[in-house]
Amino acid sequence: MSSSSDTPSTGRLLLDLPAPHVARLTISNPEKRGALDHAILDSFAETLPRLDARCVIITGQGRTFSAGYDIGDLRGGRGVPGAGDFADEAERLVAHPFTAAIDAVEAYPFPTIAALNGHAIGGGLELALSCDLRLAAHPIKMGMPPAKLGLVYSHTGIRKFIDVIGAARTRELFLVGGRVNASKAQMWGLVNDVLGVDELADGAVALAREIAANAPLAQQGNKRVIRAVLDAEAALAPEVERELLALRHACFSSEDFQEGVRAFAEKRPPEWQGR
Repeated sequence: MSSSSDTPSTGRLLLDLPAPHVARLTISNPEKRGALDHAILDSFAETLPRLDARCVIITGQGRTFSAGYDIGDLRGGRGVPGAGDFADEAERLVAHPFTAAIDAVEAYPFPTIAALNGHAIGGGLELALSCDLRLAAHPIKMGMPPAKLGLVYSHTGIRKFIDVIGAARTRELFLVGGRVNASKAQMWGLVNDVLGVDELADGAVALAREIAANAPLAQQGNKRVIRAVLDAEAALAPEVERELLALRHACFSSEDFQEGVRAFAEKRPPEWQGR
């Protein structure tokens, strides 16, 4: 998660073509540590369906990948317990543009690579997990802080982690709320390979070039089969899914979530009320 100032968002999604049949999308929001604001999330949803590359790299600018949702704007609710505008803004950011961006990444018909050049936190880490492969620079860390913000994470997001690293390690990430380094992330299977900081960009392009040279029909078909099998295994009964959605929506209006956001912005420990 990233907290912003009251200045307008400067987030952009940059597109370049570093190799034949390879596209690279770079998160550019340096003042906010690569925070995923509305502009960046909307750009993912709009740009990916228009690409015809056989491999897409998603990375960050400079030494940052993404600190997750840009929660600084949630202070628009002014921290008033039960403020409807706070809950509505949380829903708009976390549940809509983010979902649309993630759906666009997952729906891309050819392989995708997340090149984690810097820390990947919260929604930034889920964005990376939505890619087919992940490379990480050696000194970076990854983490999921919802427990420290009073946020109930989406069941679809948590499912991605269980698919990749299993239930025990997903519990460690979400219930402890700590961070893991790149070496531990590789041991867990959270990333496929770890490279030096100065090697990551070239390494990602080299891998993407190799992937893009493979048979396109096979790439599309195999990616579709993998996704279909995972979706079938993760299917929930409708009443269970409704319950999980209700839990998540309720947290947006909770006093604890507003306190978590305030405490994060003010760089102090939160005072939980359990409501």
